[in-house]
Amino acid sequence: MIFEEVKKFYNRYGGKKCIIGYSFRGREIFAFHIGSPTGRQFIATYAIHGREWITARLALKHIKTGLSAGGGWVIPLVNPDGATICEELRPMWKANARGVDLNCNFDAEWGSGRLNVKMRGSENCIGDKPFSEAETIALRDFTLKVRPYVTFSFHTKGEEIYWEFCGGGDKRGADILSEATGYTAKVICGSAGGYKDWCIQKLHIPSYTVECGSDDNVHPIKKLRKVKKCFKALKIFTEKYG
Repeated sequence: MIFEEVKKFYNRYGGKKCIIGYSFRGREIFAFHIGSPTGRQFIATYAIHGREWITARLALKHIKTGLSAGGGWVIPLVNPDGATICEELRPMWKANARGVDLNCNFDAEWGSGRLNVKMRGSENCIGDKPFSEAETIALRDFTLKVRPYVTFSFHTKGEEIYWEFCGGGDKRGADILSEATGYTAKVICGSAGGYKDWCIQKLHIPSYTVECGSDDNVHPIKKLRKVKKCFKALKIFTEKYG
């Protein structure tokens, strides 16, 4: 199980690390620091959607690869309950254990997305209010504590990079990520309430969603090689984004 895999990695990790909070069912949400501890820092998040748990393995790859410039925090498994539900019971499960889509639960035009719903289920449920979920509260509070200069959200799938929200965002970073991955940087419409959206609108920092893996893949992707184009994304970004 991916949660146990990340937990074992955390227990063995010799670098700076912490638990930023707990899921609805009490599972730890682990964070790992990589690179320089001084200077401005980034935050990279993974597996905020249960069925996208392969990105947690991508996170461990990023930690092992390390950085040649800069530093920041890697959070491999934002949604440990959802990933467990996906692995054990419902392969297409996207939400947390309360049936809330965590990437619709941030305070950025909350509830205005084209596909948003209030009914609990696998995807698109916005929750009772912004930050109604233990997992989004934990990520919000950690982000406000770190005050990163940029954030990354690794998802699956589609080989695209999203960088804009409500007229804000920085395409320069998206172009660097596009060069590193071969993915297309694009603007999308009709979504709201995501972590990227909140970082751009409320924290006024660049934020990027990277959709790892080809659309030819089927959820849930189980092989790390399917998202290998993202292996050097953080390393190349921190080298080139000045």
